[in-house]
Amino acid sequence: MSGHSKFANIKHKKEKNDAAKGKIFTVIGRELAVAVKAGGPDPNSNSRLRDAIAKAKSNNMPNDTIERSIKKAAGDLEAVNYEAITYEGYGPKGVAVIVETLTDNKNRSAANVRSAFTKGGGNMGTTGCVSFMFDEKGQIIIEKNEDLNMENLEMLAIEAGAEDIIEEEDSVEVLTSPEDFSAVREALEKAGIEMVQAEISMIPQTYTALTDEEDIKKMNKLLDLLDADDDVKNVYHNLEQ
Repeated sequence: MSGHSKFANIKHKKEKNDAAKGKIFTVIGRELAVAVKAGGPDPNSNSRLRDAIAKAKSNNMPNDTIERSIKKAAGDLEAVNYEAITYEGYGPKGVAVIVETLTDNKNRSAANVRSAFTKGGGNMGTTGCVSFMFDEKGQIIIEKNEDLNMENLEMLAIEAGAEDIIEEEDSVEVLTSPEDFSAVREALEKAGIEMVQAEISMIPQTYTALTDEEDIKKMNKLLDLLDADDDVKNVYHNLEQ
């Protein structure tokens, strides 16, 4: 399976996120709460919570903030009422966009997402209109450095259940099925391999290029509006970058 290097985009996103950590922490706090409600507050017996904690740490969320979020959710399970809703649509020139939200008010989320599509020169579509153009995969990004032993990494990942390992100039992308993601991530974590990103993701099967400056400007506006929305958990698109 061929793939596009995600590392440059992740670095760019992290730089943006550093200026808006509050938004990132809000979303991750909701993910922690939903994970606790689904499987309890003990990460040893709750793989979804382990994955959420790993995501929190990769985004530099302080340990005491993570623990506080888990304790709050465990002590107030009835109040944890976030709903996962996915929206699909098109950006300029038919760029496919998937928006995952975690919200306590689906009417607000739908209105905000629809508004972002409209202001970004696109339109919201029906469920399934673009998701068939993506594959759901566990995606782990590792930054290359002098301490990284590719042979050991490949052996560890494959033994744990990885489907594909894509080596780029500055990074390594490990892809898994959603079912094997936790096992692969935990195997790499136990081996002391630092991960820049580790989460279930939607990988585009094909990419769409934008060449017109106005279209690029509109697409960036669409993505910025979605990024700024506290209800938005993830945004996936097939824009060639």
